Amino acid sequence: MQLGINLGYWGAGMDGDNLAVAQEADRLGYAVCWAAEAYGSDAATVLSWVAAKTERIDVGSAIFQIPARQPAMTAMTAATLDSLSGGRFRLGLGVSGPQVSEGWYGVKFDKPLSRTREYVEIVRKAMTRERLSYEGEHWTLPLPGGPGKPIKLTVHPEREHIPLYIAAIGPKNLEQTGEIADGALLIFPSAEHIEDTALRHIRAGREKAGKTMEGFDVCPTLPLAVGDDKDVEKLADTFRPYTALYVGGMGSRKQNFYNQLARRMGYEEAAAEVQDKYLAGDKQGAAAAIPHDLIDGTTLLGSVERIADRMKAYAAAGVTTLTLAPAGFTLDERLASLRAGSRALELAGLA
Repeated sequence: MQLGINLGYWGAGMDGDNLAVAQEADRLGYAVCWAAEAYGSDAATVLSWVAAKTERIDVGSAIFQIPARQPAMTAMTAATLDSLSGGRFRLGLGVSGPQVSEGWYGVKFDKPLSRTREYVEIVRKAMTRERLSYEGEHWTLPLPGGPGKPIKLTVHPEREHIPLYIAAIGPKNLEQTGEIADGALLIFPSAEHIEDTALRHIRAGREKAGKTMEGFDVCPTLPLAVGDDKDVEKLADTFRPYTALYVGGMGSRKQNFYNQLARRMGYEEAAAEVQDKYLAGDKQGAAAAIPHDLIDGTTLLGSVERIADRMKAYAAAGVTTLTLAPAGFTLDERLASLRAGSRALELAGLA
């Protein structure tokens, strides 16, 4: 199992530190550095900056938002980043959510599965550098009856095949991800539940495509907080606002994929209470209502030895790249967490 690092959103107050975190991850031998985007910083600019300041670590989009870019533009960006980084780019895609898609980009959030499938097909076709033509439900290239003609990408990516990941949560999206992608970006993964909530669906998609799980990258992101084992509950409490935001407030009452995931993990009553309180404006109450076991099961907390045991559980469950989001209020704390993650991997015998 390999380790990755997720820098999160640029502009969250730790920008100056993020580059140092990426460089330390590069020095420690982490496999990939991911950057996110929502409606602030864009991931492509961040990744080009990180790639220019590192040597070996891959850089990946987690995620490029599908409603934000035409698929041909994404192919151009992927090819450029792969070329500039010397073949170190990983393309992560996702549909985002209805609020961002419709409120920020003005793109209707409908038929996300077929939209994702067509998007991936166009991106991959464009990156083969053959002349681009496509007829689908969501995109037709070139537009009929106009001056457009099939043209091809002029940039040569460093590699013939750039790894393509999809951020997936729901069963149908996970199955399609297994069918059409090279990897899955997962959030709030529990080693004890990941087979039922994710891997069996991904495996079904692989089988549909006539493939096995061989070579498919299962890549969940877990917050990491290092400390004494007797302080695990206190460490978990630092992630209560983060978990409440996703379970309670990310999306609408009817379309909150993270709330639905918590329910599938067996936290039906708690998920409903967290959402009710969060949407009513009681964010503190929502955070307090998050069960400790939900946080502890979806993060890495405690001593290096405890974290190593949890890493073993994820590897045994089928995780191939474990992406860490190290907690810390200072750069030194975040760097120490990175080093602890590396030591834990070695202690677990997974390095």
